[in-house]
Amino acid sequence: MFDSIFKFIQTGGIFMVPLGICSIISLTIIMERCFALRRRHMISHRVVQLISEMHGGGTFAPIQAAAEEEHSPLSRLVLNCIHQLPFSKYENTESLQTKARAEISLMERGLVVLEIIVGIGPLLGLLGTIAGLITIFGDVSGKGEIANQGAQIAKGIAEALNTTVAGLVVAIPSLIAHSVLSKKVEGYAVELENICMELLSKLYTGSR
Repeated sequence: MFDSIFKFIQTGGIFMVPLGICSIISLTIIMERCFALRRRHMISHRVVQLISEMHGGGTFAPIQAAAEEEHSPLSRLVLNCIHQLPFSKYENTESLQTKARAEISLMERGLVVLEIIVGIGPLLGLLGTIAGLITIFGDVSGKGEIANQGAQIAKGIAEALNTTVAGLVVAIPSLIAHSVLSKKVEGYAVELENICMELLSKLYTGSR
């Protein structure tokens, strides 16, 4: 099995090197984002529960204390809302939206690289295949015996197509991971917005 894989890579030529680098980068980003985007790292259940139990115009001290103990996007957004209480609800909302965009940007970290790999993986594979075909037909035309070298040409074409296969193998998992992780970030963004808007509504009830 390992001999077949090694031969597959070897016959792919020099373009297997950047494809290999892309695969390593892609796998690293996917593993890191899957770990970082776990729910408990994004949204503190304790903070959500305290916000849900808070009455309009009531004390926010327990929520602030819980948020200060956590290190999640929700906790940082909640603290931003509380720190902006001296300002109007409109100004607080504007500040929250700015902070939320920064948090979403952090959650999306690395996804743009996955998107790039999705695009360049097949292109690198195609480029490798074309380069291999140019070499094959260049060698054959130099010998002037095309009719007698059908088997050799077919073998050479099959080997040249290895880079196309490798490019797709790199791109397809990256595309799936990018779609899944982007959807997860989108879901978190909507949930964070709803929770923070509920908090703002309760914080300003009866005070503005």
